[in-house]
Amino acid sequence: MHLFTLICGIVLLHKAYTLKCHECPTPEATETCTKTMDCPSGDFRCGALSITAYSGGSKISEVGFRRCVVAAECIEGGSINFGIAKTVIASECCTTDLCNSQPATAPSKSSPNGKKCFTCTGQSCSATLNCDGKEDHCISTKMIFGGQSLTVKGCATKSMCSATGQMLPGGLEGGISCCEGDLCNSAFSTSASLLILVASLLSLVMFS
Repeated sequence: MHLFTLICGIVLLHKAYTLKCHECPTPEATETCTKTMDCPSGDFRCGALSITAYSGGSKISEVGFRRCVVAAECIEGGSINFGIAKTVIASECCTTDLCNSQPATAPSKSSPNGKKCFTCTGQSCSATLNCDGKEDHCISTKMIFGGQSLTVKGCATKSMCSATGQMLPGGLEGGISCCEGDLCNSAFSTSASLLILVASLLSLVMFS
């Protein structure tokens, strides 16, 4: 009897501590969010994420969501910069009911920080790119675009290189390689680590 009471108490207590969060699906990024959801378990948090894509320095799109998220989705914001195309992520998580009432705040425009990485123009990857803000790593990857395999290179923040997770590779042909040091991405190599949401980010930039 005592064991049954203990089990019931644990189950009910676990349920009692699940969060209620605002739920706004993509492509909502800045609009008022009135719909709510109950998180499946106490392992979830309330989250807000926005993804902003730039081309040639001009913002071309912004998408986002607010909902219950697992801890792995609460990545630190950052950016991936291919020169002509750049994607900036803002991510915010919290642990009280309906605490994600506001969209994630996108970082302000950054300026060159002195670091340089190789970038690709067509089939040539000999051009250099001035990294912005907190972009302290050089990156390399390959994409399938128009039926062809293309190498893309550029700058990224440390948070974008270190975040890992399970996801569909989308247009990715291989993995992402990150390195430190000026112009260290001269040779392509793959990595087993895949950035959370990287396929969505790259597709957003390359196919807009």
